[in-house]
Amino acid sequence: MTCRSRLLLAAMLAMPAAAFGQAAAPLTLEQAVAQGLANSRRLAEIEARAEAADFAVAGRQAADRPLLALQAGYTRTNHVPEFSIPTTIGRPPQIVYPDIPDNFHSRLDLQWPIYTGGRTDALERAAHAERGAIAKDLEAARADLRLEITRAFWALVTARETEAVLRRSIEVATAHVSDVRARLASGLIPPNDVASAEAQASRQRLVALDAATQRAIAEADLRRLTGNDAATAADVPGQASPAAAPPSTATADVIAAALRVRPERQALEQRATSADFRATAVAAAGRPQLAVGSGYDYARPNPRIFPRTSDWKPSWDASINLTWNLWDGGRRAAEHGEALATASALKTRVEDFDRQAAFEIRARSLELDASREAITTADDEIRAAAEAERVVNERYRAGVATGTDVLDAQLARLQAELDRARAVASLRLAEARLERALGR
Repeated sequence: MTCRSRLLLAAMLAMPAAAFGQAAAPLTLEQAVAQGLANSRRLAEIEARAEAADFAVAGRQAADRPLLALQAGYTRTNHVPEFSIPTTIGRPPQIVYPDIPDNFHSRLDLQWPIYTGGRTDALERAAHAERGAIAKDLEAARADLRLEITRAFWALVTARETEAVLRRSIEVATAHVSDVRARLASGLIPPNDVASAEAQASRQRLVALDAATQRAIAEADLRRLTGNDAATAADVPGQASPAAAPPSTATADVIAAALRVRPERQALEQRATSADFRATAVAAAGRPQLAVGSGYDYARPNPRIFPRTSDWKPSWDASINLTWNLWDGGRRAAEHGEALATASALKTRVEDFDRQAAFEIRARSLELDASREAITTADDEIRAAAEAERVVNERYRAGVATGTDVLDAQLARLQAELDRARAVASLRLAEARLERALGR
């Protein structure tokens, strides 16, 4: 590796988390989740959909209320011959149909559906069910976002720990290269040992460069999810000794309880109910529809008053109207079948969700158990690597081990520490995934 490449690598490894002008803001997992929930555009979209559903419910509720409208109009007609009736001698004829080309009309109209066969009530219930489904969508989206932020948080913690371990490995490799060169100068080792040490050091620098890139990507992912361009994961206290997690046994009772509270399942059930109500509303359209109507007219001329005159005249009316669609060419049957098929499809999706959720809970439980075992194994790995490093160092000082053996032992110990950090992060993520699968 050239001198210029080494300087570039050192600059990247030393680069702060907010290298482009904005100071990094270390966040705990709880703070990151809170910021993500507050800044999520996906949640904002679902909340807007929920607001739209509220208006839809209000519209369905208003469908059976009276409608009051004010109407006005002007009509220009052609001139017509006046029609008159002769009267007694000496008196002008009585004009029955005058020529009035300018016609003005105003009406206050009232329409009130008083019986719709249950259609408006069914549509209102369907709107309420859809609103409930959107509320459950919002709960599910929040749970998904919490899990995503948890994943990104622990990915960043792991990437940062990996980067730190590789920094130490570069220091160890660099120190080892210096030591090997000194031993070569003293004539204690052949030149190929120096070349091997330099190759090991160069490989560690390449691995460290990749780790720095992965840390930056993980940090960018966390910032995307939190909506905070300066967010980074705070140091996690107690990383060396994770708290005991709750039991992860996925019994049938646990799975059944989880299925009852999963918001995704509840949303599907609500939408199936909404589809059933829509089918009911379509079927109700085949029943008689009864409505009351009335109005007050003020017009010039008023066509209801005979004989016609060019004066403004009032009139009113009241009516009760019955409508019964006896045949519509199969439209209602098609809409009813479509609504029933949609409800059936949603109910089938509920059954499929139950199978998938049960599998997910069992899988997450197994992952959690494996993560706990991995921490115990990592502890054993650290103890064994530390002991191996101690023995190799003693043999190296006695002249019966090579410098490469020493470097390998040191790197093995650092790798064991990194495996322990990764196991802890996997445990935390497995806990979060199980909680999400259980609907908590």
